[in-house]
Amino acid sequence: MKKILVIEDDPAISKGLRDSLETEHYEVLTAMDGEEGFRQAMENTPDLILLDLMLPSMNGQDICKALRKENIIIPILMLTSKKDELDKVLCLEMGADDYITKPFSLRELHARIRAHLRRSEQSGQRQACDSYAFGSVVLDFKKQKASRDGQSIRLSSKEYEIMHFFIQHEDEVVSRDMLLDQVWGYEAYPTTRTVDNYILNLRKKIEDDPGDPKHLLTLHKAGYKFIAQPEEIKS
Repeated sequence: MKKILVIEDDPAISKGLRDSLETEHYEVLTAMDGEEGFRQAMENTPDLILLDLMLPSMNGQDICKALRKENIIIPILMLTSKKDELDKVLCLEMGADDYITKPFSLRELHARIRAHLRRSEQSGQRQACDSYAFGSVVLDFKKQKASRDGQSIRLSSKEYEIMHFFIQHEDEVVSRDMLLDQVWGYEAYPTTRTVDNYILNLRKKIEDDPGDPKHLLTLHKAGYKFIAQPEEIKS
């Protein structure tokens, strides 16, 4: 039975989520404030976290950032009532795998949860012994650790999946729809803007100059291409 941690300070929403998830046969843990949620995430090893953005004692962004710093790489789905695109981008930059804006339908939420759990399982199986190096970047998919220029960098579980997919398709054109279908595993809710946000964040982590990327290239109207060894340094 998959274990889901719900960190939500609104009692009605928390109870509604618990009841709905238990109906879907998940084991559900709940926390009503940020510090308690962080403690439970560290101690109870949930398979997925539903994390409210606005919380007492420790907000959702800080929890997400702290968990990633501790190398907790399970999927984190951020719950936010804010519609500002900047807040959503910040959630992704803090290490969240996805976000959903309140009010949301339980059907949509369940679909996203199933997709993230499925992709997390497949990622663990697929990446069991994989590692890869390019430029000054080293990715260890088995341990989900990464470094650039010898310094540790933090990637979310979704970012590892994206990089794994790009590596599998090195020097090939990869469309946004391909990424949505093959990495997210569903197409109804994420958008191509979601893909663009993830690529933007990845460039900040793996490129020497994110504004002039050498490895994750944008191809106008086509998508992206991953190049491990840029032309100017090929021998």
